[in-house]
Amino acid sequence: MPQLITYGRELLRIGSSNKIEFSTNDGRSWNTRYTGSSVGTFRDLLPYGNELLAATTKGVYFSTNEGRSWNTRYIGSGPGEFISLVDGGRELLANTSKGLFFSTNQGRSWNKRN
Repeated sequence: MPQLITYGRELLRIGSSNKIEFSTNDGRSWNTRYTGSSVGTFRDLLPYGNELLAATTKGVYFSTNEGRSWNTRYIGSGPGEFISLVDGGRELLANTSKGLFFSTNQGRSWNKRN
């Protein structure tokens, strides 16, 4: 599961103490972009269209401002705990504690992949 991604002209990573950190100099130095626990523990980050998605221990969250703040996309218990996200083109895929799930509506609802 990627904890370091390229996002525009920056590198973003899930840092220690559940921070989202960014670098504008190829990782030579890092600055904190987001610190908080209201979204749960970050597990994975995924650039998705004009958004940044995060798989967390509480669900799927999205940011429209490069990770400075986060909004709820999905927090139901059906899929279990989200571990990682993948942009599958026509659908969003999630590896969860209950298996592989997919979403065809940008992560607003999830179905188990059989």
